[in-house]
Amino acid sequence: MSGLLKSCKRAAFLTLKGTGTMALLRNSAWRTARLPILCYHGIAINDEDHWDPTLFMSTSTFERRLRFLRDGGYNVVTLSEGLLRLREGRLEPKTVVMTFDDGNHDFFTRALPALKRFGFPATVYLTTYYCDFRAPVFSVYCSYLLWKGGAHSMEVASRMFGAQLPLDFTTPAGRGHILAAINQRAAERGWTAEDKAEIGRELAAQLKLDATAISRAGILQLMTPAEVAECGASGIEIELHTHRHRTPNDEALFRREIRDNRQRIQEITGRNPTHFCYPSGVCAPEFLPWLRGEGVESATTCKIGIASQESEALLLPRVVDTSELNDTEFEAAVSGIAGLRPRWWPAAD
Repeated sequence: MSGLLKSCKRAAFLTLKGTGTMALLRNSAWRTARLPILCYHGIAINDEDHWDPTLFMSTSTFERRLRFLRDGGYNVVTLSEGLLRLREGRLEPKTVVMTFDDGNHDFFTRALPALKRFGFPATVYLTTYYCDFRAPVFSVYCSYLLWKGGAHSMEVASRMFGAQLPLDFTTPAGRGHILAAINQRAAERGWTAEDKAEIGRELAAQLKLDATAISRAGILQLMTPAEVAECGASGIEIELHTHRHRTPNDEALFRREIRDNRQRIQEITGRNPTHFCYPSGVCAPEFLPWLRGEGVESATTCKIGIASQESEALLLPRVVDTSELNDTEFEAAVSGIAGLRPRWWPAAD
């Protein structure tokens, strides 16, 4: 979104708030019949929100969101309860659901303690492979290291991954470019998870970064099985996000992702997950009957909007909350503005 458009959007929200229109919408019967499903990816352990504010936010920003929901009298419920009440037409006013994609270690160390303090439930869509393979998630870890490496990173990226110069790792476009180059090189050379872990260590060494300290902090790693189990015991819903964070176009491979993911979650938590989130928001019409065949009750996307009784259960929209949304934009989102689908709302897909 351009700077001018963003400024216009924020000015419009301030006007809606100042005139009382936002409060009227928030307390309306129309809003009561709708369910904003908030989407989060990560709460920064160190400086990840400076590296990629579209994925990470600071603990202070996240706690400010929770404080707003509490002080505003919002009814925060689990995904399963929210969807059941939506389907049966008995949502309470100002109901909201909070979801977290991937199952990062930072959920356990940053988000979970804050949620407990405010007494809010949440749902984690867990991709399970990296729960057991203890290494940072490769492509985003490389992007993070290159960002931390500064100007020297361009030369290293070109040498190790074949990325074309010049690159600007401070922009989403620059990060997307290097991630594409890394993923292409990994596919071409058939790198295994072990290969990727070693390459990550080599990249950190070439950039003169302390990979051990980053790993010890759990940055860009998933929760351990013990941490996932503790979340489940704390009332956090652990749901499906594929085993390997991918959605193959082949039906057998797609279904295998769901089955492997479900089996591992059942082993860890003792409960059967039936709700799904499309990794990276990638979805296609053919996925829907495959999901139904695997007993999946709902699936969330990264399409901006709020759910209603008319929403397709396997293509539910969400409100993607990031560091780039200011407090007024967040208030507008949970008040119901996202459900009106204004053209100038930022796309997340």
